[in-house]
Amino acid sequence: MRIFYTLLAAILLAFTGCSDGKKSSKEITVAATPVPHVEILEVVKPLLEKEGYTLKIQPFSDYVIPNIATENGEVLANFFQHEPYLEEFNKNKNTHLVKTVAVHIEPMGVYSRKIKSLDELKEGAIVAIPNDPTNGGRALDVLQSAGLIKLDKKNAITTLLDITENPKNLKIETLEAAQLPRTLDDFEIAVINTNYALAANLNPLKDALAIEAKDSPYANIVVVKAGNENLDAIKALNKAITSQEVKDFIQEKYQGAILEVF
Repeated sequence: MRIFYTLLAAILLAFTGCSDGKKSSKEITVAATPVPHVEILEVVKPLLEKEGYTLKIQPFSDYVIPNIATENGEVLANFFQHEPYLEEFNKNKNTHLVKTVAVHIEPMGVYSRKIKSLDELKEGAIVAIPNDPTNGGRALDVLQSAGLIKLDKKNAITTLLDITENPKNLKIETLEAAQLPRTLDDFEIAVINTNYALAANLNPLKDALAIEAKDSPYANIVVVKAGNENLDAIKALNKAITSQEVKDFIQEKYQGAILEVF
């Protein structure tokens, strides 16, 4: 009888160990902002299932928590940002996050509920842009491309101090990127990231008064903590998120408002 229970205990221990190991190695948790990142990951989910992985998506509505969660190991990866933002975040927060693959570009747009054309923009109009350095600098580039300001491009990241010409004396205010669509009525125009614009039912191709050039370097990327980029799970995620199925989805779903880069 003692031999029987000893064998039974050994079998149960072995089964439990295999079960826990399989769960930890076959589960991929990714933090992402809702549109379009969560939508794209929903397409990725069945592709990973075919490879034996379970994708768990954790939606977030800001640009800070997903990186902190990835650094702390609460999630394995995140999908919401571009490389300039990541580099600035690592520098300021002392995090150790790295890019794995680039997936798509979301061109920033200039939006308004008060005017129909930038030609209608009045002297001293209040303009809103994101308050984080990289997206703020990117928004200033959009305003320059629209002919509203001129910038001294001596720095990698442009700030309000780099404005050399402002013929309409625009008053540029900074606000958290996620807040811009909800406060659009408070400003003459706002430069908004496409993911937040889409979530607010703003169509970049139809509603934007000006839009970022399609050759923008700000591709959205998959990010992991340094040291995890060579995990089999991350390799599987990278392969699935840059698959033909995802490319077809982006082209059909977003009709050029979002562009794949793979």
